[in-house]
Amino acid sequence: MSLGKAARSLIKPVLRSSDSALRRSYAAVAEARAVLEHELDSIRAAGTWKAERIITSKQGPQINVDGTHGSILNFCANNYLGLSSHPEVVQAGIDALRAYGAGLSSVRFICGTQNLHKNLEQKLAEFHEREDCILYASCFDANAGLFEVLLGPEDAVLSDELNHASIIDGIRLCRAKRLRYKHMDLNDLEHKLKEAQSSRMRLIVTDGVFSMDGDVAPLKGICDLAEQYGSMVFIDECHATGFLGARGRGTDELLGVMDKVHIVNSTLGKALGGAAGGYTVGPKPLIDLLRQRSRPYLFSNALPPPVVGCSTRAVELLLASSEIAESMTAKTMRFRNRMTQAGFTISGSSHPICPVMLGDARLASLMADDMLNHGIYVIGFSYPVVPKGKARIRVQISAAHTDEDIDRCVDAFIETGRKHGVIS
Repeated sequence: MSLGKAARSLIKPVLRSSDSALRRSYAAVAEARAVLEHELDSIRAAGTWKAERIITSKQGPQINVDGTHGSILNFCANNYLGLSSHPEVVQAGIDALRAYGAGLSSVRFICGTQNLHKNLEQKLAEFHEREDCILYASCFDANAGLFEVLLGPEDAVLSDELNHASIIDGIRLCRAKRLRYKHMDLNDLEHKLKEAQSSRMRLIVTDGVFSMDGDVAPLKGICDLAEQYGSMVFIDECHATGFLGARGRGTDELLGVMDKVHIVNSTLGKALGGAAGGYTVGPKPLIDLLRQRSRPYLFSNALPPPVVGCSTRAVELLLASSEIAESMTAKTMRFRNRMTQAGFTISGSSHPICPVMLGDARLASLMADDMLNHGIYVIGFSYPVVPKGKARIRVQISAAHTDEDIDRCVDAFIETGRKHGVIS
């Protein structure tokens, strides 16, 4: 046999084997693609497809939206105080970018901590009247990083059944005994606390404000039970920090229990500038331990200087005056009262989150599209963001909205609601 023939005889089986492996790989990808397409088709068929609208302007009470003409009134942002486009907040971000650069290219404990990070942490601790603070890339990370550090197998965590997904995921990472109590049900919470009395530490975990419905946790009753049964209290304040309470400190200030809530997690991505980032405030030993062991903190880059600059200025504005926060109540009640009088069902009570309850996912989507045609930006919420049968359009009032803006939004809802038979 010639050398060439021998070589070809060796190569052919290899190629055949390679071709077979390649075919199997293609088949696996094709099968996965079919599974994914089927799942996507089922979402479309259920009317729960979540299309992303493209905003072509800065965030604010008025925005520009791709595919529309003229200015659109924005009633679906978490920009509660209108600070995301506040001139002083924006300028602070520009100044931080020039002075400190775009980012640190590293995690905090290696070479990612700057004095502006420490300054923001100090101001947030002061704002919440707690001992210390630690920054995260998001409040999702803050919730993911807390529970496994604080709680062990000998401890118990008692969680409201409607807590935010990030809290649920964070609790899943810890090894503590997990007890879920009925939504805002103090009797069920007490029953679960009795069940957890043999645990070393007990931690009650709740959203301060539940963002899907705008309802406020019964913190006074929770704190009373915590004292009675020797438990600590944790609250997630993403939808309260900056505007609830006499000085905008949050749900614990609103309900008079700032000295009884032990740990607070919140965000920089909503009322406090609207960019990104989250944090934990609480006892200094806890914050020190989080710096040593919290995985999202240890393995995530430091917050970019422009984000820190914007958030710092937002906190400074709120420390200096509560005037912006105080304007929220009247505007919120103006919307809620007019919508209720028109015949709509609005969930929650006095929170700027004002869910217009519709029940049907497709109806919520269609009405939101019609509202956009009227120059109002709102979004229909459906499963899995909210439970099945609880679809709604979530309206959010901002301190930056005028009374005229609110009235225009309500008038558009009335016209659209009549068109779809929601109101008469």
